[in-house]
Amino acid sequence: MIDFVGKRYFYFLLSAMFILPGVVSLLVPPGLRLGVDFTGGTMWRLRLEQPASAADVQAVFQQFGHTDAQVQTLEGNRIQIRTKAVDAATDEKERLATALRERVAPFEEESFESVGPAISAEIGQRAMLAVAMASGGILLYLAWAFRRMPGPFRWGACAIVALLHDALVLLGSFSIIGKLFGFEVNAMFVTAVLTVLGFSVHDTIVVFDRIRENMLRHGPESFEEVVNHSIAQTLVRSINTSLTVVLTVMALLLFGGVTTRDFALALLIGIVSGTYSSIFNAAQLLVVWENGELGRLFRLPGRAPRAA
Repeated sequence: MIDFVGKRYFYFLLSAMFILPGVVSLLVPPGLRLGVDFTGGTMWRLRLEQPASAADVQAVFQQFGHTDAQVQTLEGNRIQIRTKAVDAATDEKERLATALRERVAPFEEESFESVGPAISAEIGQRAMLAVAMASGGILLYLAWAFRRMPGPFRWGACAIVALLHDALVLLGSFSIIGKLFGFEVNAMFVTAVLTVLGFSVHDTIVVFDRIRENMLRHGPESFEEVVNHSIAQTLVRSINTSLTVVLTVMALLLFGGVTTRDFALALLIGIVSGTYSSIFNAAQLLVVWENGELGRLFRLPGRAPRAA
């Protein structure tokens, strides 16, 4: 049997190597490129029937008072316009569309998103509240589910640390991707983060539940041996489950179009990270805490090995 637990510090080091570049990128302004859902304004994506320059499109918007309009050319004669909020309820959008067709080129609208500053601020607050409430709920649920085990809150705390790992990997990855390719974070990204947290804690609970069962079945074994057996027993199941989701998300990423691209990419990164953290971080942290190794660093109470 592979000694997964014996290599726990290698897994921690590997996680740190993936997290560190993203954290550095998050510390370099702008940490994340925020979309209109969080900053307010209008994001308009158009597919032109013929090539056109960004300057021509920007000139049209400036004539209508949108001097802050930012125009980005994309592949396939597509353009993306970001500007202050365009009121679709009035004829402002229609006048802009008519001017673009006459002065630039005929086009097909791919997406139109417009959010006011008050709504964007509310979305940001509720997004942070949703993530905080989900994390707190997971901690309380795991503490209750493993209430008959010694130190039930440590099981929940280890799961939260694994979730923090996944969140940092996801945020750091999108920070780097945003700086390199211009990807922005929107409300769908928050949905992806919550989905990843749920998927990750599901995998973690599967491993933890097997550890609990094996602790009752294999009394004479040490805690490290029980965790190692449990990881080996659930490894194939976790990988197969994640692989089926990854293949589905990859199909969505490749063929779903630009509107679901960012959401699918966030899910792909998060699911891979969540599978890794559930097996190689959360369970290993239980061993570190149980052996008192964590206590030597942070003075947290470690429990003496169980008697046979």
